[in-house]
Amino acid sequence: MARGRVRWGPVAAVGALPALLSVWLVAEVVTAAASPSDYPRGGGPKQAPCAEALAFGGARLPERAYDTDCTVESWLDTRYAAEFRLPRADLSGWLDRTYPGVPRRTDLCAGDTTDLCVRVGFTDEDVHMPGETSPGFGAHTAEVLVDHESPDTVLVRFSAFTV
Repeated sequence: MARGRVRWGPVAAVGALPALLSVWLVAEVVTAAASPSDYPRGGGPKQAPCAEALAFGGARLPERAYDTDCTVESWLDTRYAAEFRLPRADLSGWLDRTYPGVPRRTDLCAGDTTDLCVRVGFTDEDVHMPGETSPGFGAHTAEVLVDHESPDTVLVRFSAFTV
């Protein structure tokens, strides 16, 4: 190559890179906006064993639970969710065994139908530790939301997640 001559091919390739990235970004935004799915790029909730879902938050599925549905979502963080029905008479004992000493709230719970809620943090500063399962759970926080469906039945929505 003669001295003082510029090779324009590499310069043009480097110069085109921002334009190509911009086109790709616009295409991704349009695809996500046009998709009817909450997860246009995949990665939505997947079915999970309920024992695994509850163990992640230091709990066990109550013996008389029924209508169970458990899922997991994982990408940067992990979130397990479990939903089940339980005889209302079993709720207090399950909460006492699972999260002993953790206060229960009847106000400021999520949703209009939630009658009782429990939120437990498992960070180093928190003193709340699960009562039923051995160490090894992975959640930073667990939440239990309870809806009184009838005089005999409660709907429990459990979630455990990392932050």
